[in-house]
Amino acid sequence: MTVQQALRIVDEDEEGIDNAFRRDVLRGLSEPQKAVPARWFYDERGSELFEEITRLPEYYPTRAEKEILRAHGSDFRRSIGAGRAVVEFGSGSSAKTPLLLQAIEPAAYVPIDISGDFLRASARRLAEKLPDLPIHPVEADFTQPVTMPAEIEGVARLGFFPGSTIGNMVPRTAVDLLRGMRETLERGSPDGHPPLLLIGMDRIKSRKILIPAYDDAKGVTAGFNLNLLTRINRELAGDMPVDAFRHRAIWNDDIARIEMHLEAQRDIGFTVAGRAFTMQAGETIHTENSHKYGRRSAAALLLAGGWTPVDRWNDHESQFMVILAEASPLRSAP
Repeated sequence: MTVQQALRIVDEDEEGIDNAFRRDVLRGLSEPQKAVPARWFYDERGSELFEEITRLPEYYPTRAEKEILRAHGSDFRRSIGAGRAVVEFGSGSSAKTPLLLQAIEPAAYVPIDISGDFLRASARRLAEKLPDLPIHPVEADFTQPVTMPAEIEGVARLGFFPGSTIGNMVPRTAVDLLRGMRETLERGSPDGHPPLLLIGMDRIKSRKILIPAYDDAKGVTAGFNLNLLTRINRELAGDMPVDAFRHRAIWNDDIARIEMHLEAQRDIGFTVAGRAFTMQAGETIHTENSHKYGRRSAAALLLAGGWTPVDRWNDHESQFMVILAEASPLRSAP
C-alpha cells in the first residue's frame, strides 16, 4: 500500500460541522452559566497546543498511559488477539497508537478526528512508520454516528479511546457516547465477534497533582483554553476580546472533576455570528470538565454504556488506568 492510498479520507460534510459549531457556541453563550463543549478546542492550532500539553512535566496522563501501553503489549495481544480493525475515536496525533498496533497485529487502522488537516498529517506520518498497515482515516465528529470504511466490512473491531477523553463529558453524555461507539463498531462486525473497547481513564488523586496538570507554569494550557475564543472570532465572525479573559482550573471535589473556565476580568460586550452578548467581571465560560474515576465508578460508567469490563491495567503509581471492555449482550431484563 502506498502512502497516498493510506490517506483515503471519508469526509463528513463540512457545512454540518460548521453549523454544529455555530449552534453549540450560540446556545452555550446564551445559558446562565455560559459554556462551550470541549470538542471545539480542536481546530488545527488547538490540536497542536494539546500535543504540547501532553509533553509538559506537570501533565502526567500521557506518560502514565504510555507506560501502560509499553508494559502490557503481550497482555493486550493475549486479551484482544490479532486481526482486528483498530478504530481510534479522536485520534489526534496518534502518538500512542503505534504502541498498541505493534503489539496486537491489527488488520487495519481507522483513525477518526474532527480536525481534517491534523488527521491527514498524522495519518501520513503513521503510514510512513507502518507501511504495511492499511490505514483508512475518517474526518468526522466521533460524538455522532460514524460510517466505517467499506474496507473493514466484516472485520472484527477494537475501539481505541485513549487519553481519558471520556472524562471530558458529564456522565449522561459519556454514557451516550459509549452507546454510540458500540453502535458504530457493531455495524458491519462479523457474527460471533463482539466489538471490544480499549479505553483510558484518569484516576482520582491529590489536588496538588491535578491542578498543575491543568494550569501549567508555562501557560500552555491557558493558551489552549484561550485559543477557543480565537477560533470563535475567526470562524463565527466574533469580536470577543481575548485579552479580557483569563484561564482558570478548579477542582470540584463533590463530583470528582477538574473544571476549566475562561473568566472575564472586566465587564465586556461582544458579538458572535451577529448576536450580542455581555459578561460581567468574574463571570465565566465553562469550557471543559475532566472527571476522575475509581475502579467502581469506571465500571459503572462502562456498564451503563453497554460495555462489560474484562481486564484492567494501571501505571506503577496507579495514577491512570486502561480498561478493556466487551460489548455487553443485549438483555430484556435486569
